Amino acid sequence: MSTSEDNTFSVETPEESSGFLLWQVTNLWQREIKKALEQYNITHSQFVLMASIHWLTIHKQEVTQIILSANTKIDPMTTSTVLRTLQQKDFIIRAEHATDTRAKVVVLTDLGKEIIKKAIVTVEDFDRKFFSVSGVKTNDLNQNLIALLMQK
Repeated sequence: MSTSEDNTFSVETPEESSGFLLWQVTNLWQREIKKALEQYNITHSQFVLMASIHWLTIHKQEVTQIILSANTKIDPMTTSTVLRTLQQKDFIIRAEHATDTRAKVVVLTDLGKEIIKKAIVTVEDFDRKFFSVSGVKTNDLNQNLIALLMQK
């Protein structure tokens, strides 16, 4: 293999680039999650919003679109668009807030609860298997991921 004089890279192989590897792993994980969620007729974004509604509700929080957007780190416009699709599928209901006329309260329907409970089990099982390949304990992996997220 010949080496070019114009090598702008600081690494010898692509496998030495953490960002490139993270990008590849992310793409693989997203592809496989998409496949796992197809049986529930939901996308990963829909799953994240539904799971967050369920989580916040069982932890006794009233769920508004703004709270949901902040909790999931999905921008408000995208949150609204995805919620509209979930409402069309009869997985959620959006209702007027009791005291804030600008806010919408978001609640899972019975069908939405049934779907998300099954989907959560599927995703958690998938994540366990997918990430166990690394040999790193889940808590350690999560702490490293949180540290990366806290940069910004």
